Amino acid sequence: MAHLIPSLNPATAKPVSKTSLLPSFFTTTIKTNKKKMNCAATISSPNVSNQNLFNNRRQDVVEAIQKSLSNCLSETNLHQTVPILKSKIRGKVRDIYDSGDYLVMVTTDRQSAFDRVLASIPFKGQVLNQTSLWWFDKTRHITPNAVVSSPDKNVTIAKRCSVFPVEFVVRGFVTGSTDTSLWTVYKNGVRNYCGNALPEGMEKNEKLSANILTPTTKAVDHDVAVTPDEIIKRGLMTPDDYDEVSSKALSLFEFGQRVALEHGLLLVDTKYEFGKGADGTIYLIDEIHTPDSSRYWIANSYEERFHNGLEPENVDKEFLRLWFKDHCNPYEDKVLPDAPKELVSELAWRYIFLYETITKSKFEIPTLEVPVHDRITQNVTTALSSLL
Repeated sequence: MAHLIPSLNPATAKPVSKTSLLPSFFTTTIKTNKKKMNCAATISSPNVSNQNLFNNRRQDVVEAIQKSLSNCLSETNLHQTVPILKSKIRGKVRDIYDSGDYLVMVTTDRQSAFDRVLASIPFKGQVLNQTSLWWFDKTRHITPNAVVSSPDKNVTIAKRCSVFPVEFVVRGFVTGSTDTSLWTVYKNGVRNYCGNALPEGMEKNEKLSANILTPTTKAVDHDVAVTPDEIIKRGLMTPDDYDEVSSKALSLFEFGQRVALEHGLLLVDTKYEFGKGADGTIYLIDEIHTPDSSRYWIANSYEERFHNGLEPENVDKEFLRLWFKDHCNPYEDKVLPDAPKELVSELAWRYIFLYETITKSKFEIPTLEVPVHDRITQNVTTALSSLL
């Protein structure tokens, strides 16, 4: 079964099957599980005046990615190399270390979806950390954040907070492929989701009339949708804290949408996490507007593709989610197939592409002269010695 891949150039876009997985940034053929995925496309990037320069940049980055496929930061053990760190919590993507008043958060290259790790993506940890830091800086006028410093490209040191047990998911479109995605629940007949009334007759990828908040709580190993009333009744947050955080979440998303659109992108949906500091201040924590926590589409081709029944050109991990859904049951299978190297390289490039598009800065490819774990150990040790 062939999966046809649409072009990211609206002028050359051709009709494709509804099983399309991704608009590829390079030409290749992926063979896996006795299936072929034909990838042949060009890209016209938002706000890029010289396509040749852009293509050369893409080629250089993809070459660096492919050389680093076996050198990903998949695991860290700083509690064994930095004596002052007391313990380690291993999240899906971040390794979090306790140093007393501060938390040391290392963003690894692990790729998570369906509440499990799917693969390791070269440079992903650095991209996510630096993307978050950029957005944290740009959103200080909306809410304070817990960031203290970033001593390493993959590391953020943050104030210790009491984390609210609620993730604030904000959505601007009806889309998605996971069990908690808005499109999945909508097509299954749900018309009131997390306290939001949804009209009849909506189509996948359609823009909502207004942004909505769809909070979730953490179960043992997956997210569970919850209404604002349930959050209050279950004592997960006080009414005042919920009102403040929900207002900040919607304001952050609206600001993110404006900035993204200025750079040729649509911020489709995202999630935020908040915590309360020792002084009672509510802080934005974790990450913000990264390609891991957010969905981005190319703006200038959205309308045409939507009206033609085509999937939007996306700059996020959705195509990898779809690949796994097409090749296994990612929620129930104990062992998952290995993601094709071509898809891993594609996702790494997209993360870097998004960072450079949003920040208007060049992503610095890390050198391999010093092993990344050694580099992080040295930088964290130096930073903590000045803080503690």
